[in-house]
Amino acid sequence: PELDAAAVLRGDAAAIRALRSALEDWGFFTLARGAIDPSLLRRLEGLARDFFALPEAEKQEVRMALGGKAWRGYFPLGAELTSGKPDGKAGLYFGTDDDPDDARPLHGRNLWPRRPPGLKEAVGEYMTAATELARGLMRGVALALDLEPDFWERTITHEPTVLFRIFNYPDAGFDLGVGEHTDYGLLTVLCVDSSGGLQVRAPGGHWLDIPPPP
Repeated sequence: PELDAAAVLRGDAAAIRALRSALEDWGFFTLARGAIDPSLLRRLEGLARDFFALPEAEKQEVRMALGGKAWRGYFPLGAELTSGKPDGKAGLYFGTDDDPDDARPLHGRNLWPRRPPGLKEAVGEYMTAATELARGLMRGVALALDLEPDFWERTITHEPTVLFRIFNYPDAGFDLGVGEHTDYGLLTVLCVDSSGGLQVRAPGGHWLDIPPPP
């Protein structure tokens, strides 16, 4: 289902009913109009492509092994597994820049690449925008469940664990970019480029192609 982001965020009754239906029937929906600034998405995509085009040795300067428990940094093509099979993707993991002495898993400092210039700033802007979008969507979910709009913020999302991943899926002979899976966590905000390839399992069990944004 495609939902009007602006209508959901302002709590429009029809949009909230559509949100509830999408979550009950699919657990997934796409957003149109008013989600995240398209110019920011284009800038971040260009910088991400520049990073993955760097020499492997330079990308390894921020390898995930250096991130420790914070689970941040770069991993190369095929290094991540889904259901025991290597994924046809490489990735760069970020999160909220926390105190480096924070002992909690998934918390700590990001590993910032030397290049391309501007990536750190764009990632920060995107994470701020995506987090605000997620908070707005969760207010919509609360309304859909006949709860107070700030229910989640008062209970479990006042200090969320925010993780952000940039993935690159080169044409490298893998059967799948990533195998069938269900995301962990409360909510995933997924931004895709024009390449396509995203699929969602429909209520009837078949796989549905999600078209890339125009």
